[in-house]
Amino acid sequence: MTTLSAPADTRRRRAKSSGGVTNLWTATPLTKIVIAVTLVVSAFPLYWMLVIASRTNREATDIPPPFLPGGNLGANIQRVLSNPDAHYMAGLTNSVLIACTVTLSVVLISTFAGFAFARLRFRGGRVLLLLVLVTMMVPLQQMGIVPLYRLMVSLEWVGTLKAVILPYLLNGFGVFLMTQYTEQAVPNELVEAARVDGASTLRIWWNVILPAVRPGMAVLGINTFMLTWNDFLWPLIVLTPDNPTVQVAINSLNAKYGTDYVLIFSGTAMSILPLIVVFVVFGRQIIGGLMEGAVKA
Repeated sequence: MTTLSAPADTRRRRAKSSGGVTNLWTATPLTKIVIAVTLVVSAFPLYWMLVIASRTNREATDIPPPFLPGGNLGANIQRVLSNPDAHYMAGLTNSVLIACTVTLSVVLISTFAGFAFARLRFRGGRVLLLLVLVTMMVPLQQMGIVPLYRLMVSLEWVGTLKAVILPYLLNGFGVFLMTQYTEQAVPNELVEAARVDGASTLRIWWNVILPAVRPGMAVLGINTFMLTWNDFLWPLIVLTPDNPTVQVAINSLNAKYGTDYVLIFSGTAMSILPLIVVFVVFGRQIIGGLMEGAVKA
């Protein structure tokens, strides 16, 4: 036992001495340049949004344009919040509520369904999974928007948040993703061992499946939150102007006789803050899960 555990102890000590990650590959100068250029290109739109959001409309349309942030960000944010046509704070609150509810529902249901399809044997399981895959091939947003709206009218949900939340509580892509991830991350022997120990199906899902598929849940959570947060067409159709989501509220910031770029950029800058928070939280879960798997390997 001592001989077998020695290499693992040595790897842990080396990982700790190198900051937690074993240095197996050294980046070449060309690789560093490519990474730096990619970071600059990816971050420049966010930086440019901040620059315009902190300027006046006259400065934003100057030639050449300004490349440094100005000092009007606070005043522009105040203009966004006080805009009578946008209802920005109501839209921001609605978007947080909708995105969090939909994300939580999609992740939990998809994880449980993925566990059922991947590690439970029941009649018709493959047929049901095939039906889930079929739903991914049909553009429901475009083909189903008219019957879905008629359904909302029949239920008298038009103008309420229920009309935006309930149609998206389940996601076919999420079920497929978690099914594939569970098959790869959770050995069947581990589930059988837990069942031999007397664990129920719900206990296996909670104590065995969830810790193993945490990185997959984080990926699904980020993807679902971003798609729900950025959804524009369905909230625009089914919600009223005084009870919008944040994307509809940003669209309402347009002036009647022109485009107020500073106002739109300021509202957009405020709207991406929840996305950054979600990415930081879930991103740590992804990295933590990957590093945990690497140490175990």
